[in-house]
Amino acid sequence: QVQLVESGGGLVQPGGSLRLSCAASGNIFTIYYMSWYRQAPGKQRELVAGITSGGMTNYADSVKGRFTISRDNAKNTVYLQMNSLKPEDTAVYYCNINVKERILEASRNYWGQGTQVTVSS
Repeated sequence: QVQLVESGGGLVQPGGSLRLSCAASGNIFTIYYMSWYRQAPGKQRELVAGITSGGMTNYADSVKGRFTISRDNAKNTVYLQMNSLKPEDTAVYYCNINVKERILEASRNYWGQGTQVTVSS
């Protein structure tokens, strides 16, 4: 089993910044894709940003130029730096990782518990 612990959410004014972290622990052989999703009230969960094991990134159009995803492979941790936050960024943010726990097993996806981000004056 793999456990994910998220941190860094909170209340911030429009134009402010937050940094989310998601640390994975447990039975980890290797982590492939790491990503952040968000879900606002009444809306579907959407992909915000993702990063491959090699460092290639992708972003939702709505956050390009404002958010930056990064990872520390030594710490099994993925980060999301969020700048120039807008009220429409308000949501619960979830990390997701694709991890191989044992060398001969297929990889699996795990979700974090979610962290609330509220952008409001």
